[in-house]
Amino acid sequence: MSGLFISFEGIDGAGKSTHIAALAQALEAQGREVILTREPGGTPLAEALRTMVLNDAMDALTESLLVFAARRDHIVRVIAPALAQGKVVVCDRFTDATFAYQGAGREFAWDVLKTLEAWVQGGAPASDAAKPMLQPDLTLWFDLPASVAAQRLAGARVPDKFESQPGAFFEKVSAGYARRHDEDPARFARIDANQNPEAVWQSVLHAVRSKGLLP
Repeated sequence: MSGLFISFEGIDGAGKSTHIAALAQALEAQGREVILTREPGGTPLAEALRTMVLNDAMDALTESLLVFAARRDHIVRVIAPALAQGKVVVCDRFTDATFAYQGAGREFAWDVLKTLEAWVQGGAPASDAAKPMLQPDLTLWFDLPASVAAQRLAGARVPDKFESQPGAFFEKVSAGYARRHDEDPARFARIDANQNPEAVWQSVLHAVRSKGLLP
């Protein structure tokens, strides 16, 4: 079986985590070997960079460079080998989050992020320049109003530097996700996350089945 790459996206509080494990179990029930991972993170180096990105003060360019450095290590050490072995990679966030948070939320240059995306997910090193850019086969975007997400997060845990941002920041992040969706609609499945958990799960199942990824 060929490898399969599925990403979950959405602002903090959108409810992704509830359904990531459930989808992994559904795929495993079909005989697939599933790798559950996250970004930033997924390798020791990437997890160390994640701690810095989520907690240390830095400008948007530094954030972006660290996130893409973590992503490169994640791809090389985890994602690409798993896909080559025919496994399913289910990732809590991938590059769309960088465009949403750093590009839209931090208002960092979209075209610079596009260049970094091509370097990190495309044919680097230069000898592999003809390789297509690595992207998920399916991105499940949990779309939720920022005000609802804030209510869900209130008092849930000690917030990191992103979770503690004001509502206006998450409005911009949501708009960033919408822009990424519009740039590549065939890859995305928009999930209305402002529903009860069972309805959201049924939407997830429908999206995965409509792509032929589950019977």
